[in-house]
Amino acid sequence: MEEIRINPIGVVKTPVKDIYAMPMEGERAIVEIKEEYVPALQRIEENSHLWIICWFDQADRQMLQTMPRIMEPEPLKFGVFALRCFSRPNPVAITLVSLEKVEGNLLYVTGLDAVEGTPVLDIKPYYEQDSIFSPRTSYIKPKDEPVRRSLMHKLAYRHHGAESAALEIGLRICLVAENHFGHLLDPALSVTVKGSRELADVIQGITRARLANPPRFTFYEAGTDEVLFTKDGKGLKFSVKKRYTLEQLQGLSDADIFSIAEE
Repeated sequence: MEEIRINPIGVVKTPVKDIYAMPMEGERAIVEIKEEYVPALQRIEENSHLWIICWFDQADRQMLQTMPRIMEPEPLKFGVFALRCFSRPNPVAITLVSLEKVEGNLLYVTGLDAVEGTPVLDIKPYYEQDSIFSPRTSYIKPKDEPVRRSLMHKLAYRHHGAESAALEIGLRICLVAENHFGHLLDPALSVTVKGSRELADVIQGITRARLANPPRFTFYEAGTDEVLFTKDGKGLKFSVKKRYTLEQLQGLSDADIFSIAEE
């Protein structure tokens, strides 16, 4: 086969140096572009999100199968082509990041999971056509609650677009629902929201439930907030006790915020 030559266009600058210390949601970082490639950045600031393509030079290139380090302690192995782990025969990594600002040859980004000194191979803008709203994926449940919360928060924030009391409440509801039902993207799991559009936005963003194909999501606007999850004839209903501000939620437990009933 013909040899492939790739010239890095830049390098990652970040405080994180250990690949095992990188948070699942990535970190804030600077992508430093080599001077000869600066003309290729023209008008890149018009994009809110970018795909950063890196070469994970610290990866184990001999690894073909592994068990995700974040998942529950179950003996489930995956081929590396079925995961997004950094170890693989050719450790090309692609990460969706938020572009905060551009200063000369420096791109300030959020959500990059590459450590200090990682070579950058390419940059591509994120297009609206890239979005798959309700994909079918393997269910990999993180064993640690903070990791689960962080990943769900990312889904909720990207869909809802702002921090709010509704986001916090919807996030808490979905964490409990996942413990009860498992994978929230399961086509057999239906979701009904009665309440605010903001809460519906958050719940839909996390569950990726659609109005059709399959019809998993139902919404009724109302003055009080309720969320009902149903699967295989069994339901779990969450009733939010009142409308809160984000500040009022600080220090409150789930039981303080909503009641839960099986249906």
